[in-house]
Amino acid sequence: MDTSIESFREKLDNEYNWPALYTFKFIVPSDKSGEIKKLFQNHDVIEKASSNGNYISVTSKVMAQSSDYIIDIYIKASKVDGVISL
Repeated sequence: MDTSIESFREKLDNEYNWPALYTFKFIVPSDKSGEIKKLFQNHDVIEKASSNGNYISVTSKVMAQSSDYIIDIYIKASKVDGVISL
């Protein structure tokens, strides 16, 4: 996993000049959306339910100071059961 994180960090650092606006998007089971929203307490969050209501997409645009911040959010999100990172 460390290799994939380092690869992602390198891609982020090549793509963005920090600080930069970064869009996070996750799909989670409906009952888990609150856990993802907690990661973005000081930011606007857009939620959209799936057609059956079983899943919710959670989107937030964040002014990130570094690639480390972004990676930290993804690591925390990965601990939520059923989450899909887009």
